[in-house]
Amino acid sequence: MPQPSRQRLAPEVFDLPVEKMRAGWYTDAYFNHARSTLLADGRHPHVVVQVFQKNDAWLGGVDEAIAILKLCSHAPDGLTIRALYDGDRLEPWETALTIEGDYTAFAHLETVYLGTLARRTLITANVVRVLEAAHGKPIIFMPARFDHHRVQAGDGYAAYVAGQVTGFEIGVTSDEQASWWGGRAIGTVPHSLIAAYGGDTVLAARKFAEWAPPDMSVTVLVDFENDSVQTALAVAEALGDRLWGVRLDTSETLVDRSLWEEMGDFRPTGVNERLVRKVRDALDAAGFGHVRIVVSGGFTVEKIRDFEERGVPVDAYGVGSSLIRGANDFTADVVMTDGQPSGKFGRRLRDNPRLELVT
Repeated sequence: MPQPSRQRLAPEVFDLPVEKMRAGWYTDAYFNHARSTLLADGRHPHVVVQVFQKNDAWLGGVDEAIAILKLCSHAPDGLTIRALYDGDRLEPWETALTIEGDYTAFAHLETVYLGTLARRTLITANVVRVLEAAHGKPIIFMPARFDHHRVQAGDGYAAYVAGQVTGFEIGVTSDEQASWWGGRAIGTVPHSLIAAYGGDTVLAARKFAEWAPPDMSVTVLVDFENDSVQTALAVAEALGDRLWGVRLDTSETLVDRSLWEEMGDFRPTGVNERLVRKVRDALDAAGFGHVRIVVSGGFTVEKIRDFEERGVPVDAYGVGSSLIRGANDFTADVVMTDGQPSGKFGRRLRDNPRLELVT
């Protein structure tokens, strides 16, 4: 498996609300209260904070967490930060990050750097697993419509990191998702454009192809009339070599018209193996072997793995909400205070030689 990049993103990339973070606005109140108590007492303990999680995972969000510490702490030059890199493989309990310095300088940031690591690692790990299940076939990262817009940039970068980890292709669907790494959003002819042309998929596809830049891979949804085989053929005939692919997105509550006479020995709803094979066979028979098949709608790592094991002729997968589901929580502990062990019972300093000093 390829090694992730050893370069870190500059803190300025993340466009953090620095003043609010430095003021503790996003922080659980008890951390702010703890800091205020120490300051009122004139106490400035020199601590080592250790950050870890409990799963087999791929790390995400570490550059963003470092940016939070560098830009939003008080007297950041007094902090010593050691960390792994985005995309590094993590074992349960392995130390991913340590922060050493005056605790009052960064006590107010624990909530935000832990939340950042939790969210981004969840996305990175989920996308790595999907990319591996797809055996190198491109994945389109499509969860933007299922979550708040403010998570797009970081989630898109976490997906990009997963692509770097595996060496496989990952595409994102909004420019914001691609903004941290200088990529570009991709997209197909949507149902809404087809509806705007009165439900005429071929007309919508023609108009889209006329508008699209020459280097755009024109891909058309073909399930609008619930007749994917015939619609795919009609679009292929209309666009010829300009058509890169067709996308099957049949609702999990519907059975495509091409399967109505075949039901009885398989689950016919949604995008299923039989439907994909019928579309592929029809395109090949009509001389459109160059047209790729993209599938979407309810795809998870398990469904992709099943398709791949069965050799279903899919060229790319669109995956949405399953990539943002689950949890990958991180914990931070003060484990050393003024040079002495100070972790709570069951917690101790766990040295990790893989950590690198952050400059």
